[in-house]
Amino acid sequence: MQKLSSLTTSQIRTQVRTFRRELSHQQRIQEQQIIYQKIAQHSAVSAANNIAIFLSFDGELETKPIIEYLWQQQKSVFIPIIHPFNKKYLLFVRYQATTQLTRNKFGILQPKLNIADVIPHHKLDVIFTPLVAFDERNYRIGMGGGYYDRMLADYQKHNIYPIGLAFNCQKIPHITNQPWDVQLPEIITG
Repeated sequence: MQKLSSLTTSQIRTQVRTFRRELSHQQRIQEQQIIYQKIAQHSAVSAANNIAIFLSFDGELETKPIIEYLWQQQKSVFIPIIHPFNKKYLLFVRYQATTQLTRNKFGILQPKLNIADVIPHHKLDVIFTPLVAFDERNYRIGMGGGYYDRMLADYQKHNIYPIGLAFNCQKIPHITNQPWDVQLPEIITG
């Protein structure tokens, strides 16, 4: 196998997604339990009212137990959807047990748009951020659309706390970040 540091971003994305999908059931369960416990004990999560999280896709950490925990804690949960008029941006829609889901252009489940359920992203307290790969400095490689980097560009100004969620196999030695890439304050792993 080629060293990850000599690969392009696209090749790293492909390789790490393969690592993630090939995790054994036992490894996946063990790491997820550790991540769930860290979230339950996290001070920013405890203090938050409005929390955004993604619906799992392509071998990502299973987020359904996190969502159910947040509901039990009386948190308002929001799921990202691709903005219907500006396809480069995300909207965040309230997610409840009865929310109808549809697949977006990438095949990812998302709530159907109901404008009454949309929250401006700057009103979110915590944003659990998906990622494909990350490094020691908490730079991330996403799926390549730039949605989260655009949305989080001014997260500190709005007092939003983004937290990456990942398996340990997603950590790589170094990401060659671009000026527009957002460095996350924290990434929770198992």
